[in-house]
Parts: sequence; structure tokens; C-alpha cells
Amino acid sequence: MFRKIALILASLFLLTACSSGAAPKAGAGSDAAPAPFTPAPKEPKKVSLMLDWYPNAVHAFIYAALEQGYFKAEGLDVGVQMPADDTTEGIKLVGAGKETFALYYQADTLLARAEGVPVVSVAAVVRHPLNGMMVRTGDGINSPKDLEGKRVGYAGTPQGEAMINTMVKAAGGDPAKVKTVNVGFDLIPALATKKVDALNGAYINHEQLLLEKQGIPITYFNPAQYGVPDYYELVLIAGEQTVKNDSEMVKAFWRALTKGQAWVEQNPDAALKLLLSKQDKNFPLDPDVEVKSLHILLPLMTDKGVPFGLQTAENWQATADWLVSVGMLKPGVKVADAFVNVGQ
Repeated sequence: MFRKIALILASLFLLTACSSGAAPKAGAGSDAAPAPFTPAPKEPKKVSLMLDWYPNAVHAFIYAALEQGYFKAEGLDVGVQMPADDTTEGIKLVGAGKETFALYYQADTLLARAEGVPVVSVAAVVRHPLNGMMVRTGDGINSPKDLEGKRVGYAGTPQGEAMINTMVKAAGGDPAKVKTVNVGFDLIPALATKKVDALNGAYINHEQLLLEKQGIPITYFNPAQYGVPDYYELVLIAGEQTVKNDSEMVKAFWRALTKGQAWVEQNPDAALKLLLSKQDKNFPLDPDVEVKSLHILLPLMTDKGVPFGLQTAENWQATADWLVSVGMLKPGVKVADAFVNVGQ
């Protein structure tokens, strides 16, 4: 009797369970559909970028790309650092495969390649010269030709001396009559104290602004108007193997930077505020100078109707030809191997 009642209760329990609508647990022999597969989130790819100098207005687009999440959206985890002491550190480390990218100089990239350093320019960051010749306004120097018999300070580099000679000659002067003075990095005090009559190696978006803030009006002679090619002042370089083996990452990196540049152009005040928050404590920025610097830089970084970063074979060839003409580069360098347009 009790056994019969137990069997009846057991049957009622099973019927109740089946009619309750509860889904049976998936297991061996179950007809339940498996849970949809969700792939694990992909880890962002770590890449590094070494600046050419301490953070300043020319780097605003980099920090914009970081802050606005453009790198992250491309699946990149980007670390930015500045060179310790040696400004050539970036190209050395990129060539050795120890850094992914670096900001560097077009002419120096050609010279490094001639020495066997395996680097490639992937974009033009500043399309026109920032360097040139500076004199104190009112000193009677109205052309590089007027530098005959004058003292011209420069940073001691062969390229600086070559630029001085080219500009003076193109203006109709005799470079042999110009006295060059190696002032190292003491460019501003050299001109401010009248140790020299002119400067080469000083930048219109930095040294000129600092001199003018000291009350010293400056006249600038653009090298592109005096025999020097209208070269790219700053380019983005990567290792040859990186460009060859990881081209999609390189393209993604430049896409993020392009968006960063567009954001800076649309939000210059916010970009400067962001830049100041990223300044290196050992190299504090002057907000007034950086505001003016950015306004000088933006038109030189993007030409109308030209995609940001686009490089031309003509520009690279002209720069190489000039370096050959002044004896800094041997003929026969394959200019086409020195750059690639990853963004186009």
C-alpha cells in the first residue's frame, strides 16, 4: 500500500516538473541548444613612439589621438616617450627594432639610410621648413646676401653649414665671406646678446617666438626661397621590417594620428590645454608660446587638398639631390626606398 502511494507521488512530481516550463540543464543526451560562442576580447597590440624632442605644440595630434581613444579604437596600446639625451636616439632605436615609430627629420633619414640604417618614412608630419635663417629686425640685414662679413651662429651640424652656404649663394652673396660660429644649443642667447648676427637651426615656432617674447623682433628668411628644397621638416619613421611585416598595424597607427590631427584643427584651445597637461616637468612649456606655435604649425602640417601625411617622390628626390650637391650624400641613393605612403 505505502509502496503504491510512493509511486503515485513520484509520478505526480515528474508531471509537475515537466509542465512547469523550466528548461532542463544541458548535459549528455540533452536536446538543449548550446550557449552562443563569445570570443575572448583581443588584446591591444603594444607599439611605441619616440618623439623628436620634449612634448610641445607639434605633438598635439599625438596626445589627441591618445586622449580621444583613437589608438584604442584601432586596437593599439601606444606608449609615447621622448629621447633621453641624444636627439638621434629615435632613429637608432627604430633601426634596431627596439622602438616601433619615431618622429625624425627628412634629410637625416636619407643620411641614415645611406649608412645602412633600415628605416622608412611612412608619413610627412610637417610639410615645410621650420628651420631657416633668423636675424634681428633693424640690423640692416635684408637678405642672406647681407650676411657677408657677418657672424652666423649654428648648431655645429654639417647640414646647418650647408644651408647657410646655399642660402647666401642663392641670394647672390659669397659664402666664403660669412663667418660661421658653432654655438651648439645656445641659439637664443647667442642672438640675444649679439654674439652672432644671425642664426641657423632656430625654429620659427620656438626660438623665434621666445626671442620676440624677450622684446627682440626677428626677421626670418625661408630656406625654400633661397636655394634649399621645400623639404619635410618632420616625418614619421618605422623600421623596414615593421612596414613589410606589419603593414596593417602601421596603417591603423596613422589612421589614429590622422583623426588626432583633425581633432586638433577643430579644437585648438582644447588641444593646447591637453598638451599642457602632458608637458614634461623638466621642460615646462610657456602657454603663450605654445598657442602661437600651434597657429604657425597647423598650416605647415596640412596643405589644402592634400591628405595629412602624403609624401611625394619629387620632394624626396629634391631633398636628396640637394644633399648630394652640398657633398653630404653620395649619388645613387634609391630615394623610392626611403618612404612609403601608408595612409593612402
